[in-house]
Amino acid sequence: MTKTTIQPAGSAPAIGPYSPAVRVGDLLFSSGQIGIDPVTSQIIAGGIRAETERVLQNLILILKHEGLTMSHVVKTTVFMTNLAEFAAMNEVYGGHFPKDPPARTTVQVAALPRGAAVEIEVIAHY
Repeated sequence: MTKTTIQPAGSAPAIGPYSPAVRVGDLLFSSGQIGIDPVTSQIIAGGIRAETERVLQNLILILKHEGLTMSHVVKTTVFMTNLAEFAAMNEVYGGHFPKDPPARTTVQVAALPRGAAVEIEVIAHY
């Protein structure tokens, strides 16, 4: 199978040696996205809700580049530094998956890059 790296224009730059996403066959695997504003390259201000929304918008940019939408997402993994903020993250997250949400795993981690509060990665099906 051929592996194709995905580098969408207008997305936040990677902060390490990785691709924003990789396509293999009919699956797209995103790297974890944090709430970086693609224009300023800074974590978005405003707390967990604003940060979660920016993360999801960053994922939408990757999906859109490939002609996909959030409805193509089959699995997500959510990393949070504070599960006490789960309900707020979940409310924003749920707004992007109003029908037939994907499978999901959520875990609390000690820290995320650039002091982010939330990171989300997706697997989507073409």
